[in-house]
Amino acid sequence: MKMNESLVETNVVRADTDKILADLRMLATDTEALLRATAGQTGERLVAVRARADASLAAAKTRVESFGRVTADRTRAAGRAADGYVHANPWQVIAIGAAVGIVIGALLTRGGTSEVQ
Repeated sequence: MKMNESLVETNVVRADTDKILADLRMLATDTEALLRATAGQTGERLVAVRARADASLAAAKTRVESFGRVTADRTRAAGRAADGYVHANPWQVIAIGAAVGIVIGALLTRGGTSEVQ
């Protein structure tokens, strides 16, 4: 069940990221249109383009802020889950840490003994 929840969360993060990128692309497009419109134009067209750019900017800011909050909440939840696992299984964590340390140590030692001619 945890694996399915993790996959769902991953898909949600990807969807959120895609939405943010789409908003930023729209913002860039509207900003470019604003710059082109203001080069030699004034009046109603300029007001309409500026309004679109302003709305796109507001939407992008909102989505980025929301994404930041969601990401921070998920990071905190992952930290709490890891902390809970460590407290529930301290000897397994120690064994895993020792095994990783031995493997890294062996790789570092092995790489340092090459002969130079």
